[in-house]
Amino acid sequence: MSGPGPAPEGDRAITDVVRWAAFSCLLVPVVLLWCGSSLAGATGIALGLAAVTGACHVLMRRSAHAAAHPPSEDRTPHRGRHHHLRTRAHRTGGGAHRSGRHDGGDTPVG
Repeated sequence: MSGPGPAPEGDRAITDVVRWAAFSCLLVPVVLLWCGSSLAGATGIALGLAAVTGACHVLMRRSAHAAAHPPSEDRTPHRGRHHHLRTRAHRTGGGAHRSGRHDGGDTPVG
C-alpha cells in the first residue's frame, strides 16, 4: 500500500475502473427488475458481475505491480525439460518426433 499523499496514476485508474464496475453491478439488476426480470435472476446476475469485477480487480492490481517491479535481469529463463529437442528440431528444420509413412521421395502419395 502507498503512504500518505496522492495515489500513483496507475492506482487511480484501477480505482476508477473498479468504481464504475461496482456501479454497473448495482445498476444492471435494478434495470433488469424494472424490465420485469425475476428477483432471483437479477440477484444471480448481480453476483456474477461482482465476481467478474473482483477477479478483474485482482488481475489489474497484479499487472500494475508487475509493471512497477520488473524482474531482475540476472535471472536466466527456464528452458524446460525438452529444450535440446526443440533446438535440434529448429536446426534441422524437422520435428523431434515424426510419424506417418515415408515413401522415400518427393512424389505425392495418392
